[in-house]
Amino acid sequence: MKKFEKSDRLNRLPEQFFASLAKKVSDRVNAGHDVINFGQGNPDLPTPQHIVDRLKKAADNPVNHKYSPFRGMDYIKKAVAEFYQREYGVRIDPEKEVSVLFGGKAGLVELPQCLANPGDTVLVPDPGYPDYWSGISLAEAAMHTMPLLEENSFLPDYSIIPKETADKSKLMFINYPNNPTGGVADQSFFDETVQFANQHDICVVHDFAYGSIGFDGVKPPSFLQSDGAKETGIEIYTLSKTFNMAGWRVGFAVGNASVIEALDVLQDHLHVSLFGGIQEAAEEALLSSYDAAEQLKDTYEKRRNVLVQELQSIGWEVRAPKGSFFAWFKVPEGFTSVSFSDYLVEHANVVMAPGIGFGDYGEGYVRVGLLTSEDRMREAVQRIKKLNLF
Repeated sequence: MKKFEKSDRLNRLPEQFFASLAKKVSDRVNAGHDVINFGQGNPDLPTPQHIVDRLKKAADNPVNHKYSPFRGMDYIKKAVAEFYQREYGVRIDPEKEVSVLFGGKAGLVELPQCLANPGDTVLVPDPGYPDYWSGISLAEAAMHTMPLLEENSFLPDYSIIPKETADKSKLMFINYPNNPTGGVADQSFFDETVQFANQHDICVVHDFAYGSIGFDGVKPPSFLQSDGAKETGIEIYTLSKTFNMAGWRVGFAVGNASVIEALDVLQDHLHVSLFGGIQEAAEEALLSSYDAAEQLKDTYEKRRNVLVQELQSIGWEVRAPKGSFFAWFKVPEGFTSVSFSDYLVEHANVVMAPGIGFGDYGEGYVRVGLLTSEDRMREAVQRIKKLNLF
């Protein structure tokens, strides 16, 4: 059969680092091993029933069997505005400041194509969510990394970014609560971000995927709560984590009207909006009781406490994350992040994601998802204990 070559654009895309890890896990499972997988970022609990019920009802409505408006139903955009007013005290214009997304990832990958030209610079956190890189590659833009160091609470230090780099940067990604480090930001950091972005005319994209998951009584703030933030950039929110709707593929961008319009223009050429039943379910999630989201956050906090306490009891000196459903642990001496991850898979059937997959500054760490039961966490720790690494 004739083989057609992929375009240069596709060949430039970064390699999916975790594909090899997924294959190792699959091979172990297929060989009959009981694998405990902390390496994934896929919520393990079901979507709240009242949201599922709304979808079932909506699916019977013939109105939802037609194409939705290109830019989404008015009611979901109004629901987003009400949600932001209720949760963060932020006023959002539903007509001009909301873009409906096919999940948060879609917006994150699309934005560099909306705002950056070939050769423009985009600032990205390191370590960070690898799909930021994908959108930058598709836009043929250049990437400048901002180190996230433990000694700086996993926040970027804007003072070390060269002035000439900042001046030619079009876009900057930040993400708090943070994937993969579990770090959190306070309002003063976002205030500093607005000041830096204004100084250098940079559009800020705050990936707020884990916005509902803050621990120890701290509610993560929205970037848009800072004065001037809406003029400086946007925030991307997904229902995947807050309401366990990962497979539903629904999220939204809110903020600067010109950026929202750019996103909508690109999506006009890519999609014909979301299935109306999904939009109704999203409205239900945003406007109905927030109790399920609070309970989910409490579940992750309990899991975090169990995992950290159990690991510390076997001598692994780990630090508890402050937010998100990930933990970020230093690997033992003598290992790289990849060799330690491989060792755990091969000798304990425990999967942790190597930090190098999230950027150069991820070396020396593994990312651990809080996405399995407390009993399975205890079992995993006992398996690791038998390896006598600590």
